Amino acid sequence: MGTAVQSKASPAGAPSKTVGRRFIGAHSGDSFAPGQDAGLVADERRRGRGANSNRSGRFERETRSPVDDGWSALEELEPFRTQVTSERARKIITRNDSPDISFDRSINPYRGCEHGCVYCYARPTHAYMGLSAGLDFETRLFFKEGAAGLLERELSAPGYQAKTIAIGSNTDPYQPIERRYRVMRSLLEVLAAANHPVGVVTKSASVVRDIDLFAEMAKKGLVKVALSITTLDPKLARLMEPRASTPERRLEAVSRLAQAGVPTTVMVAPIIPAINDCEIETILMRARAAGAREAGYVMLRLPLEVEDIFGEWMLKHFPDRYRRVMSLIGSMRGGKAYDSTWGRRMTGSGPYAWMTGRRFELAAARAGFDAQRLKLRTDLFRPPPRPGEQFRLL
Repeated sequence: MGTAVQSKASPAGAPSKTVGRRFIGAHSGDSFAPGQDAGLVADERRRGRGANSNRSGRFERETRSPVDDGWSALEELEPFRTQVTSERARKIITRNDSPDISFDRSINPYRGCEHGCVYCYARPTHAYMGLSAGLDFETRLFFKEGAAGLLERELSAPGYQAKTIAIGSNTDPYQPIERRYRVMRSLLEVLAAANHPVGVVTKSASVVRDIDLFAEMAKKGLVKVALSITTLDPKLARLMEPRASTPERRLEAVSRLAQAGVPTTVMVAPIIPAINDCEIETILMRARAAGAREAGYVMLRLPLEVEDIFGEWMLKHFPDRYRRVMSLIGSMRGGKAYDSTWGRRMTGSGPYAWMTGRRFELAAARAGFDAQRLKLRTDLFRPPPRPGEQFRLL
């Protein structure tokens, strides 16, 4: 198995050229070992991964696709291994002005996510690193070196005003590599010391590691934690989110957080038509019984490369439902796989989207979830001291 490298057409429409060759080793923009295929990847090599392919990023000058050269090299290769690289960021807090989300600032401790959720809307961001939104996104990861120091500097800047910082809105802060790099823990320690409000979203039961910090912050009204539960079927979860915690472990995490006094939310996200929409009521009832106080949902969205990645996954695991699922998605997105319009991108539009939204609201009310959203406190914020500055007296 070899790889064909095809140059992308120039803006002027110049003809493209295809060159057949075998990769001798990994290089910039590729995550494959010697002889590894850049397109569809053999099942035994992608065990525990979500994407089925590793196509070139959309900003790359060449596209790569598999070519059968008769050598059957894929069967001889080792499985994909996670590679982690440090990234020196200049800033750690990201700002946004989107009117359809409840926060205007967020932190992403990591780029890429080892959980490998096949539907993840953050996958296209890997193209900015010259990497694929496919297997690269879940195998070639970056951690923000010195993140805690950057956060201290930004919180102590003159004129900084505290508002809730969201962590986990892009990639998961408790993905498996957090056990080694502990970037999330270091950020929480800074936020706790400064009495700064934070909202956390995760699919990992590892969130309970930081219950000590969460419990103390919760006493001051400074934290809320959301667990995303897409399904209660462990087989479906393994297919969709191969390296995330099992559904039962996530429910256990909800229970432990709630018992510690930490306000906890369940996110049924994403809702995928004809795949997990039948579980909305059951997930809400189980989560409420575990102690979750609030509930929310997000409709599946498939921006840029995620459309093809999700489509490949559907054809592999649910070929009989492919046409129906994609048709329902299109009915909510103006006939496309994704509509980025503010006010519609999270919930969709049209009859199916409306019906699902009302169904969710009724199910949440029956389960006893709070209709009012908990608002975190900002009046306790105390900026970290700047270099050379003494601690402020209380």
